[in-house]
Amino acid sequence: MPAVAFTSNIDDMCTNEGYQFKFNCMRCGNGYQSPFHRSVMGFGGRLMAVGGGLLGGTLGGDIESAGWNATWLHDSTGSPAKDKELDKAAGLVKDHFIQCNRCGTWVCKDICWNNERGLCVQCAPKVKEEIAYMQAQAQRDQLQTKIAGQDLTQNINYTDQATGLCPACHQESGGGKFCQHCGGALAAAPAATKRFCKNCGTELTGATKFCGECGTPTA
Repeated sequence: MPAVAFTSNIDDMCTNEGYQFKFNCMRCGNGYQSPFHRSVMGFGGRLMAVGGGLLGGTLGGDIESAGWNATWLHDSTGSPAKDKELDKAAGLVKDHFIQCNRCGTWVCKDICWNNERGLCVQCAPKVKEEIAYMQAQAQRDQLQTKIAGQDLTQNINYTDQATGLCPACHQESGGGKFCQHCGGALAAAPAATKRFCKNCGTELTGATKFCGECGTPTA
């Protein structure tokens, strides 16, 4: 049996019923799955062999003497039959993959191979795709710079204390001074501005119309 070229990019999907393998691109992760091939010695096959006497005798008698055993019937991992199935599956997908001589990575030909350079796109990116990517990145960066330089805060009150949830009803406040759900105040009332007599400098209290020290009108 010749060696199978693929190694680390194979997913073994075999079961006791039959054989199936998936071969993955080691760069993009896309892959190809071989068709399911039912094993002759699968569950159905074992029933036929034991019930119909295809192998002769009973499971513990002539089958054992013929070289078969319960372990082999239950799990054929590493068996010649499985090796043949893997080789067939690899033959079905081999034209879809190629190995990069520079990095050793098995990649899909459709997406991750640069035909012009003879290397995978990780080692030799496709120039036009790289230009398109860089242009998009530069455009994004330039837009971010221009947008950051614009004043987008017009008509937004960002000086008053903002409250996300109303402390009274615990609903979204709406961002104003009063809750949009219950009308409760969302921020403490601003402290009153202190008043002083313009003649003697004495602090005025309440709605005083005349200074209590010098009698000067406060209006």
